[in-house]
Amino acid sequence: MKKYMIERHISEIGSFEHEEFKGAAARSNEVLAELGSGIEWVESYVAQNQTFCIYNATGEEIIRKHSEISGFPANKITEIVTDIGPVTAN
Repeated sequence: MKKYMIERHISEIGSFEHEEFKGAAARSNEVLAELGSGIEWVESYVAQNQTFCIYNATGEEIIRKHSEISGFPANKITEIVTDIGPVTAN
């Protein structure tokens, strides 16, 4: 599978309460289970009006299907080709 970053524009998501995040995560997990082994949610970062979600997937098509079924937008899907960090300099 390839790694992707998905930008989801969701108004005021940064002010959601824990229960709202819990419900959103549960809905995403339900859809992931329905779609099967071609997609995995790794983690998400929440900003005021959007999330940046990291997924492993067989392709953009299954990410778009997850978005359609779950109701969470996939405004931009970007394939991640590699990662670097502080230890890359060593």
